[in-house]
Amino acid sequence: MKQALMGARIFTGDRFIDNQALIISGSEIFALLENDNVVLKHPDAEIVQLNGGILAPGFIDLQVNGGGGAFFTNDTSVGALQTMLDGHRPTGTTGMLPTLISDTRQTHQAGVKAVSDALAQNMAGILGIHIEGPFFDMDKRGAHNAKYIREIEGEDLNWLTHISDAKVMLTLAPEHANPGQIRQLVEAGVIVCAGHTNAHYDDVLQAVEEGLSGFTHLYNAMRPQTGREPGVVGAALDTDTTWCGIICDNHHVHPASVRTAINAKPKGKVYLVTDAMSTVGSEQKSFTIYGEEIFEKDGALVNAEGRLAGSAIGMIDAVRISHQDVGLSLEECLRMASLYPAEYLQLHHQLGRIEQNYRADLVHFTHDFSVTATWVAGDFKQH
Repeated sequence: MKQALMGARIFTGDRFIDNQALIISGSEIFALLENDNVVLKHPDAEIVQLNGGILAPGFIDLQVNGGGGAFFTNDTSVGALQTMLDGHRPTGTTGMLPTLISDTRQTHQAGVKAVSDALAQNMAGILGIHIEGPFFDMDKRGAHNAKYIREIEGEDLNWLTHISDAKVMLTLAPEHANPGQIRQLVEAGVIVCAGHTNAHYDDVLQAVEEGLSGFTHLYNAMRPQTGREPGVVGAALDTDTTWCGIICDNHHVHPASVRTAINAKPKGKVYLVTDAMSTVGSEQKSFTIYGEEIFEKDGALVNAEGRLAGSAIGMIDAVRISHQDVGLSLEECLRMASLYPAEYLQLHHQLGRIEQNYRADLVHFTHDFSVTATWVAGDFKQH
């Protein structure tokens, strides 16, 4: 069965086009064509009238701790993954890396199994897994529990390098990895990022030489840049081959700092993440991490000391803030939410664009950034 999506301005991943319809066939994009040719060329297609707004590639979030009331580290089940997908879908997210925070090896292995099972069940929207910790610098651990922070060990390398049925992103502090360990992970297909790190500039460059390719929530929980010591931030901005995830919620990073990163990095190397917690897509106003209550205050998620603990935004919020407050073009914001993360995961041959034979992962939203509908592998849902 085909669907003809009509009446919206379409962003293809490259540019906006007007007065065209998008034809979906099953789980894939079939064609773009002039509105006047829809009935003539596809008389049996179901017409979906979008009545204005913008139709864009579905958003891809590479750092999602929870959603819909589920927190993945606390509930490493396939059911929790579906709850997270359902919670984030109304914010335009059609693909994600569910994220585990620092915990025991057993918890992380259970999380990987859940993701592997979800992929085996063809759970569209789960693109792999992001393991954030526990190989961090103690002073930069943020909201991660100190009792789980440790050095990477041989047994960790053994199981991490033998995960063959899911894409794996691993965030670690490179100064706490022994020479050769990052290279071993990368050669096994693990995407290695720096985060929660107090590394010096030269430490990071050495890690990049071994294959470290990204920086998790740029600016947050990492050694800042100064005149004499560029630190982790300086290394992130100074290395053209690396990618940077950034949280645009007006709490984690100042808009001027977002602009600085965009201006410093080559085009396409900065992408939006939410770092969302279980409150997104739910009625929750508080939840617990490691037995500690986290609650929402003035749009931010904080603990009793006022320390940030993830975010309360969805991807449509990150797009809106990066456009309205940071001042980036809407085209670039949409690429940062879809095409660029797809490229980082090397899934850009099937996701991140509206193009023939790409997967039909789509979001429709109004000009005031309200999501009205999504498609995940062609599955249509109104919001």
